[in-house]
Amino acid sequence: MDHHPASPVGFAPVDERAPLTRARARVRQALANTASRSPASAALPNVDDWSELFQGQAITAAEAATLNRVAQVGSVAQGSLVFSRQQVAQSVFWVSQGDVALGLHQAEGSFRIEQHLQGPAWLDASAGWLCVPHAQDALALSAATVVQMPCAALRSVFERSPALSQRMVVSLAREVRGLALASQALLHQDAPARLAAWLMSLCRPAGPEASHGAVALPMRKRDIASQLAITPETLSRLMRSLADQGVIRVDGYTVHVLDIPALARRAL
Repeated sequence: MDHHPASPVGFAPVDERAPLTRARARVRQALANTASRSPASAALPNVDDWSELFQGQAITAAEAATLNRVAQVGSVAQGSLVFSRQQVAQSVFWVSQGDVALGLHQAEGSFRIEQHLQGPAWLDASAGWLCVPHAQDALALSAATVVQMPCAALRSVFERSPALSQRMVVSLAREVRGLALASQALLHQDAPARLAAWLMSLCRPAGPEASHGAVALPMRKRDIASQLAITPETLSRLMRSLADQGVIRVDGYTVHVLDIPALARRAL
């Protein structure tokens, strides 16, 4: 299969009833249509966005302005593809606002979620440097603001700013470590521990010292099950077990965590 260089951020609504070949054709057409446009008029990332993207490393206003000079910002509609595995990447991509899923767009037109990300977060920080296709498809789960930065322009930035280059290296190292830990969890944690760890990662405590909090489920339960490598039936059974133990209470798409320390212990 021929691969073509990635165009600026392109947004193709996903029709889950369509075969994969038709979906791919729509992606290529959407990318072609956006190639000649200027970037969308979404707001450029601010200092806090950049600092959070670089995982707590302080970014100065001058550094943020430098990065914004090479940033191409686009608004993505809910249910639209951000990029496809068909594309050879020439940029790094991240989401500054909204929810985006990484996974596989399957033959019957459905989307198998493997990772759910909330901005600011990297979507693909590696393929552009290697000039290889994206490893996964990216789908907007909500309206989202996506930023791409061409690697050629970033190289020039990093040559002029060693401090920014070092921050990028540290950020990528943390991404690699996170992927290694996630892989280790799949290999060595059982299903209850994976679910507990996933809930802990999304839990928002009611206060600084509160032992209870809430999780707003960001996707359908079948997609959560897919991300955790379990069946929907197993997910429901594990949720009921945690509820019976008084650890959580499920109310639609909100999970009330009644005992955060107990949930944390189950994530080990």
